[in-house]
Amino acid sequence: MTLFQSSTCTIPTIHQVPRHIAIIMDGNGRWARQRLLPRIMGHQRGVEAVREIVKTCRELGVEYLTLFAFSSENWRRPADEVSFLMGLFLKMLKREVSKLHENNIRLKIIGDRNRFDKILNQHIEDAERLTANNVGLTLTIAADYGGRQDIMQGLRAMIKARPDLADNFSEGDIEAYLSMHYAPEPDLFIRTGGEQRISNFLLWQLAYTELYFTDTLWPSFDGEMLKSAIHSYGMRERRFGRTSDQVQGEAD
Repeated sequence: MTLFQSSTCTIPTIHQVPRHIAIIMDGNGRWARQRLLPRIMGHQRGVEAVREIVKTCRELGVEYLTLFAFSSENWRRPADEVSFLMGLFLKMLKREVSKLHENNIRLKIIGDRNRFDKILNQHIEDAERLTANNVGLTLTIAADYGGRQDIMQGLRAMIKARPDLADNFSEGDIEAYLSMHYAPEPDLFIRTGGEQRISNFLLWQLAYTELYFTDTLWPSFDGEMLKSAIHSYGMRERRFGRTSDQVQGEAD
């Protein structure tokens, strides 16, 4: 059973500071190219941006932060870049997990792990186990993740576990088997790098999420820019299918 409100079934509680922020971290390669650096330098600098955004989220009281690190379609990239990214992922797990644990941060990794090697998978399992009982910020890294893939595997898992639901199931039944079942739907989605699409990220969960796009490339995205995005979010009227008059009436 899902523990959180579905935005299409009920009206979620609205908070001034987003409870859950989801980010597509776009622009690492372009950041490096603008500086005549190898693309891998952009990915390395992007890790520093992750550290700052995690820190700022903790300071602001954000409860869930979900970062799109590697999509199921990113395997189409040049083999040397994919290899570097896998190595960087492993390196960050080795270096950062103890710090996350010290700061009471729970780490979750979502996506298809079948294409990861044994060593990387072991470090993922160890990191999730170590931080499982932390109650501060929940940091989710989406790696080899795709929204359509997530929905399909969720349906398969539900039908396997509950064949009686095959012909009659609800949103709540499916949500319990999706990879983000442990988190509320994102309040705010941010994409850096100037592109304005969601690129197969959290397709189910973003149904009523507020979208924020910025031209800033991810390695240059900092805590102040995150606060600007949150300020934009706070100025919006979240109606969830209602009229503006209805929303204002409830506020009066």
